[in-house]
Amino acid sequence: MQLIIFAKKLYVSLTCQKTSHTFTKIAFKPLHTNLFNIVLVSFFLTLGCGKVYSQEIKTPKKPLPAVKQTDKPSAPKIDTVKQKDNTTAVKVDTVKIDSIKPKKAFLDGKVKYKAKDYAKIDQKRKLITLYNEAELYYKDVELKSGIIVLDYAKDEVYAGRIKDSTGTLIQYPNFKQGASEVQPDSIRFNFKTKKALIFNSRTEQGEFKIKAAVTKKENDSVYFLRGARFTTSTDVDNPEYYFQTNKVKFVPGKKVVTGLTNMVIADVPTPLALPFAYFPMSEEKSVSGIIIPSYNDSNTRGFSLQNGGYYFALSDNYDLTVLADYYTNGSYAMRFESAYAQRYKYRGNINIRFENLISSERGYPDYSKQKIYNIQWSHSKDTKSNPNSTFSASVNMGSSKYFKQSINQANVGSNLNNTLSSSISYNKTFNTVPQARISLTATHSQNTQTEVINMTLPSLQASIDRVYPFVGKDGIKKGFIKNINLQYNLSGKNSFVTTDSLFFKPQMFKDAQIGMQHSIPLSTNFKLFKYFSAGASTNYQETWVTKTINKSYDENTNKVQTTTVNGFDAFRTYNFSTNLGTTIYGTFNFGEDKKIQSIRHVMRPSVTYAYTPSFEKYYNTYAVDASGRITTEYTRFEGGIYGAPGKENSNIVGFSLSNTFEAKVRDSDSTKTEPKKIMLLNNLNFSTSYNFNADGKQIQAWQPLLVSGGTQFFDNKMNVNFGAVLDPYAIDNSGAKMDKFNIDNGGSLFRMTSANVTLNYSFSNKGTKEQKNTQSQRNGGRSDDLFGTNTDLTDSRNSQFANEKEDDKDVITEFFNSKLPWDMTMAYSLTYSNVNRENKITGNSIMISANMDITPKWKGGVSTGYDFVQKGVTFTQFRFERDLLSWRMAFNWQPMGTNSNWNFFIGIKSGVLSDIKWNKRSVSNR
Repeated sequence: MQLIIFAKKLYVSLTCQKTSHTFTKIAFKPLHTNLFNIVLVSFFLTLGCGKVYSQEIKTPKKPLPAVKQTDKPSAPKIDTVKQKDNTTAVKVDTVKIDSIKPKKAFLDGKVKYKAKDYAKIDQKRKLITLYNEAELYYKDVELKSGIIVLDYAKDEVYAGRIKDSTGTLIQYPNFKQGASEVQPDSIRFNFKTKKALIFNSRTEQGEFKIKAAVTKKENDSVYFLRGARFTTSTDVDNPEYYFQTNKVKFVPGKKVVTGLTNMVIADVPTPLALPFAYFPMSEEKSVSGIIIPSYNDSNTRGFSLQNGGYYFALSDNYDLTVLADYYTNGSYAMRFESAYAQRYKYRGNINIRFENLISSERGYPDYSKQKIYNIQWSHSKDTKSNPNSTFSASVNMGSSKYFKQSINQANVGSNLNNTLSSSISYNKTFNTVPQARISLTATHSQNTQTEVINMTLPSLQASIDRVYPFVGKDGIKKGFIKNINLQYNLSGKNSFVTTDSLFFKPQMFKDAQIGMQHSIPLSTNFKLFKYFSAGASTNYQETWVTKTINKSYDENTNKVQTTTVNGFDAFRTYNFSTNLGTTIYGTFNFGEDKKIQSIRHVMRPSVTYAYTPSFEKYYNTYAVDASGRITTEYTRFEGGIYGAPGKENSNIVGFSLSNTFEAKVRDSDSTKTEPKKIMLLNNLNFSTSYNFNADGKQIQAWQPLLVSGGTQFFDNKMNVNFGAVLDPYAIDNSGAKMDKFNIDNGGSLFRMTSANVTLNYSFSNKGTKEQKNTQSQRNGGRSDDLFGTNTDLTDSRNSQFANEKEDDKDVITEFFNSKLPWDMTMAYSLTYSNVNRENKITGNSIMISANMDITPKWKGGVSTGYDFVQKGVTFTQFRFERDLLSWRMAFNWQPMGTNSNWNFFIGIKSGVLSDIKWNKRSVSNR
């Protein structure tokens, strides 16, 4: 039988990924030939397309199916034949699989190593030994030690110490993987499982230092420790204190969870123990957490828990601290403190404090109850965010007696201050021609003695820059005409005058005064006779108000009745002024061979004249006496927000003279050729005025001569300021001024009515003394410690040691080979009064604050003073502080006065363990 077989296509598909994928696909088409030729072609094609391998791993595979042949030509078709039909199946390569397994690769990364003495390789035991200053690097693992043994059969490494010539163990291992670093005695680490066994490990996590007898590293993120100690001390081997525990689970950068934990101080176990403990070790800047309160007691309020609460780390830009106090007699306090910041935009903080104070017990005569509060807000805007606008806030407001009566403040500087003030302002500049500015400000001023509050909510200031209408195209402003300029200024106020008891109550807003003032100043300046500077100006003002008054005489009660009239009203005023001044230089030369080579005297005399006409048209009359019908004039704008127009014209000429004195002296340093300039008097000023409208009875023509001056000594460490009032007129026996000069009454040219001298001196053998008490300054007190250090009991960790760095030098030896470090601030005040010939010293007091490093670890300080008039000691405070390395101990004592109290504190410096403290204080009954 003859078969016709045509080969239509031949597809060969080979892959080199796996040898088991090598196969041949053949498709046939009927054509006229014989069977022998078909078999022969198939055999050679199979040999030409196959590959032979010495070793081959193959998966079970079905043989190719046989092709069914027919005598009729038809479309190509692949017949599916069962595997058992072996008569027509294509044979497949049946090379047997090699049973030899490939060798195991050594680790799975590149290993680098080196050693100072030798690196020995033992092929038989599969060990690499590195000796003396050995180092090994593998992936993220860095290992340095005295000896390192690498077992590459087990994928393990061992590191330990070596002995020096004296037998001392040296070159402790240093194992570092990623951000974790350990300094143990020895370590065994498996590269594959990442597990390790560490002996006497030492590691640092944040502020904590950890030492453990045995540490098992389970993986990259979990460690199990046995016989461990935790401390914030610098020396983990000999710490001042530590927490001892036997079972620990340690997650680097996150937390430490322990079993039974005991606190040990100076290697002596204490009764302080916990069945378990949790130590946060977050690498974040701050984390939320509970603030543990401190225990205290008071004679008038009972036992208390103070400064307990919660810290909320809300985001990277702001946080919140909530603190509370509670006393067993029912007193309590709440404080909310928040700080916020946005880089290149703004930063600030806000503190809100409220206290409900109960003294004694209900039913006792000394029982009292009151509520006090204080709000502080500070905000500043970065000028980079928008140079054309600014927003700032400095707020300190609340109860007038807050700093005197607070149960959680011993704020001496703020307590002695009599004024609380606040300001919130927004400024905007418009880049127009001419340029315009607008400012909105809310101000607050509070007298803590009288409890009177003055507040503007808000005040508006707007202005347009100077306009020179007569300047030429060249822009040169020279001469009387071309220098003529004018402006427009607008001021508006919503003002309140109230007291503590009416603050933000309806009566406060009912008594508000609202007004607005427009002013257009017109001025010019020019040179006169080459050496004199002259100027002239006039100012037009228009004032709008919403409240005026009306006065009338009530014949029934024989009293003057004053009523408030609500409604818009306005008045207009104007004035004129001119000035003339010059500068005179004088030099007195004594010779270059003298110690003082020359003295330079600079004088700046000036004369001003001001005239304001009478605005009598704004005045009315009312009868005050029913029998005599005597009339009295008043203006309806009396007591207004911008004052009232003057009834009498003002015609005054003023004289002033300012002086400065400086000297050139030969420098004590002989290598310097130029003399040194020193200031003798920073200023010496004289001023007086003459009133052309004086009547000689109630008003004298010449006003008293005012003298003031100031200078500095001892490299600007001492500031001296003085002032005096010299009256040219005499007084009679009753103390009233006479229309007669004092010199014509048998006296001197001037009669000194008052004088004062103040002196401030700060000096130290440690260099420039840094200013402290920033919180006290914010509360209205001083920035230095002249009135003692500020003690805010919510933050008892403020320390004089805070900014000092640890030094490896022997501070004891260095200390006793040098002078005792100290600093001192002194303030002296003297006041003289002679208004009615009393001729006495009304004020004469001195205040001194001194601090000294008694030893390298002990610091002491005292603030005290003496009043020579009252003959008594003024405010006094003693303070001591001990640096206990990881701990801080402080004691402040104010032995006398209404603010007498003492405070003792001891606690750990670290912020992580800030709740481990003891604070005991005695506060006066305020």
